[in-house]
Amino acid sequence: MSAGRKLVIVESPAKARTIAGYLGDEYDVEASVGHIRDLPQPSELPADMKKGPFGKFAVDVDNGFAPYYVVDADKRKKVSELKKLLKDSDELFLATDEDREGEAIAWHLLQELKPKVPVKRMVFHEITREAIQRALVDTRDLDDRLVDAQETRRILDRLYGYEVSPVLWRKVRQGLSAGRVQSVATRLVVERERERMAFVAAEYWDITGSFAVADTAEPSFSARLSSVDGRRVASGRDFADDGTLKSADVAHVDEAVATALVANLSESSFEVASLETKPYTRRPAAPFTTSTLQQEASRKLRMASRQTMRTAQGLYENGYITYMRTDSSSLSAQAISAARRQASELYGPEYVPDAPRVYTSKAKGAQEAHEAIRPAGDHFRTPAQVARELSGDQFRLYELIWKRTVASQMADARGQTASVRLGATASDGTDVLFSASGTVITFRGFLAAYEEGRDVSRYDTDSSTADESKGDARLPSMSEGDPLTASDLTADGHRTSPPPRFTEASLVKALEERGIGRPSTYAATISVIQDRGYVTGRGQALVPSWLAFAVTRLLEENFDWLVDYDFTAEMEEDLDAIAAGDKDRVAWLSRFYFGDGSGNEEGEGLRDLVANLGEIDAREVNSIPIGEGIVLRVGRYGPYLEDSAAEPGDDGNPRRASVPEELAPDELTVAKARELLETQPEGDQVLGTDPVAGTPIVARNGRYGPYVTEVLPDPEIDTSLSQAAQKRALAAAPKPRTGSLFKSMSLASITLDDALLLLSLPRVVGVDPESGAEITAQNGRYGPYLKKGTDSRTLASEEALFSTTLDEALAIYAQPKRGRGATSAPPLRELGDDPTSEKPITVKEGRFGAYVTDGVTNRTLPRDLTPETITREQAVELLSEKRASAPAKKKAPARRATTARAKAPAAAKKAATKK
Repeated sequence: MSAGRKLVIVESPAKARTIAGYLGDEYDVEASVGHIRDLPQPSELPADMKKGPFGKFAVDVDNGFAPYYVVDADKRKKVSELKKLLKDSDELFLATDEDREGEAIAWHLLQELKPKVPVKRMVFHEITREAIQRALVDTRDLDDRLVDAQETRRILDRLYGYEVSPVLWRKVRQGLSAGRVQSVATRLVVERERERMAFVAAEYWDITGSFAVADTAEPSFSARLSSVDGRRVASGRDFADDGTLKSADVAHVDEAVATALVANLSESSFEVASLETKPYTRRPAAPFTTSTLQQEASRKLRMASRQTMRTAQGLYENGYITYMRTDSSSLSAQAISAARRQASELYGPEYVPDAPRVYTSKAKGAQEAHEAIRPAGDHFRTPAQVARELSGDQFRLYELIWKRTVASQMADARGQTASVRLGATASDGTDVLFSASGTVITFRGFLAAYEEGRDVSRYDTDSSTADESKGDARLPSMSEGDPLTASDLTADGHRTSPPPRFTEASLVKALEERGIGRPSTYAATISVIQDRGYVTGRGQALVPSWLAFAVTRLLEENFDWLVDYDFTAEMEEDLDAIAAGDKDRVAWLSRFYFGDGSGNEEGEGLRDLVANLGEIDAREVNSIPIGEGIVLRVGRYGPYLEDSAAEPGDDGNPRRASVPEELAPDELTVAKARELLETQPEGDQVLGTDPVAGTPIVARNGRYGPYVTEVLPDPEIDTSLSQAAQKRALAAAPKPRTGSLFKSMSLASITLDDALLLLSLPRVVGVDPESGAEITAQNGRYGPYLKKGTDSRTLASEEALFSTTLDEALAIYAQPKRGRGATSAPPLRELGDDPTSEKPITVKEGRFGAYVTDGVTNRTLPRDLTPETITREQAVELLSEKRASAPAKKKAPARRATTARAKAPAAAKKAATKK
């Protein structure tokens, strides 16, 4: 063994490279590339275990909820490499992240590597030379409570998902999932859409005008009608969502009243009825936590939560910012000093308050033991100093973090706010008041560096808040009783707005305010509900699908406490109590899964809840009433409308119509539903007769989309034959030709000539002169393609089905084959070798978009990555995740110990002693 070798294990290759640059040659820094072990899928269990206590969950619920872990198939080689390095080392440093996941990764490494050398837990919240050197000295033991907390969550999520998801598969659709946080997040989005669907808009009017004092040197200003005969004028916030006024104490001004007032005020004299001036002070926002970073990056940079966290992780691993998963808004003494010093240097000493600002977390259940997210180091680098090192999203996010951190230690913004009321009496004797306000910033303070964004409010255009949002607006010098000249009095009509849809920023905020989940998991949660098809993005807004409505209804009606907001928050608090050592994990899991044994409904556990569900009416769960007898059904192939109030069709079924994917639920009104039912053809649309075959040609709307077909006469079957013989004769009868419509076609515009062209497929292109095989052009489920024997190749367009020549087809077949019949294309980028497969990683363009591959494993790029911005480290991580999610193809893994997790080997516990 080489003297003095030390092995340092971290999670990611990027983190390993950065840390290695700060350590000496005697250190080997290696990456585990995330978790090396996890609970296997039950199908991946050894044959002798599938019928045992681990067979359902890979967790023995009857014996202390003991988990069964296996090394992930794509990590076996990595574990072997780490064991080999450990043999040549005389010390092991576990330097994974300092949160629950990082602590769990360290524990799994300890269990799998079984080191016989001293083990030290090395922790840090920033990757700088100073921080790494400090962490080498100030090591600690493995924190069993953090490991306990992570494992409890993992087991809980396995129990929840594996018990509830199958119910969704049976009653809604295969492939769906339920989860402790994702199902509640989906419910929030669905409930907001329900509010929008039930919303009734109300109309209200007000009057605006331009006013001037006698001194022409003073500016004119705008004011708005605020009171009529002593009653406050109603604005949008005074109306309930059903369109009625919340209180009778306000004056509802309609168009007639507003128009009459404008006319009656045309000759009236205005004067200042009251004037109030008060100081204005605004304090800076606290430094970023994980949640507030996601919210602000969404508002200011239009970055998705997943994109924000991926970018922040890259900044952290390369030493630019502190650890990005934190609930804390506090700064270290060194960071406060750096921020104050930089603010003074850049903006002047007057922009720094006398005493440092101290922030404490306000998040419910805050538990991460870190600083706020800030620039790394004891001396911050300005955006200009890193501009040549960072680009794109990384630079924009670093600049946002830097600005917020520096601004958090700057002085308050100060100014004056003036509010004025203008009185007049109309010609019909009506007394009115107009109001205006304005704020003048006299000292910008922290606003010189940064101003926090805000989410869209439903009352942003409300007359009651319009003046408040004007910001830096100066009113002229005036006093009570001063006369004013009015001009441009205008009556304005408004309609109340429905509650705004959630954005990623506002959904993260809502989850955090309710104490649901933890900020470090919000990005993953939002990605899951989008990937499952529960939520789609429309600009910044999150729009629920009809599928989400069906899933949410099933959960609300049958698993009500599992999607209850308060219960989910209490569950999160209990999990934090387990992490703190205040609750016993086994007792808590037993209560959750088995119940409290009282037999009462409120004491029921998840197991009995699922077992005693009774009969769930799948048709009812998947039905959403639209109104006037029209019901939306969530079908296997998508949502469709059914009009039970109308006369049934010739086949005896109610009239039906498909619902376009781009139509949001709140846009499907009764009127829109009737339009869809009336405009979509019902039954067969007769196009004409085939001049050759003499058969009628019709167009239909089928479960896989619109298509054309020929109508053949019913075959004559000898009824004296047995049932089996009749079935065989029916199967042998001629089948009608069919053809799906091209994407450029529609049922409303298709002609007989179009249909005959579609029915002429497959088309014989020619014969391969080398093999003698016939080449045909066909239209299939995955699009147009050429076929030669068993060799298929994709065509570029549907039109190419009729235009491709034999020479062009031979040229396509001369190219190497790739994927589902597609021809190979040069890679978009080459990123270097994969550390697991040791094969080159490339970025390529595929049928479903850009993807990374090492020639063995493929992974489609997430929405937040592009071929131009993806790094090698991100590609390695994506491929590793894909391998981990794939079932093992070879023999079952060797059995691992299933004793209680906390019982670490004595040697390992001794080795982890703090040095």
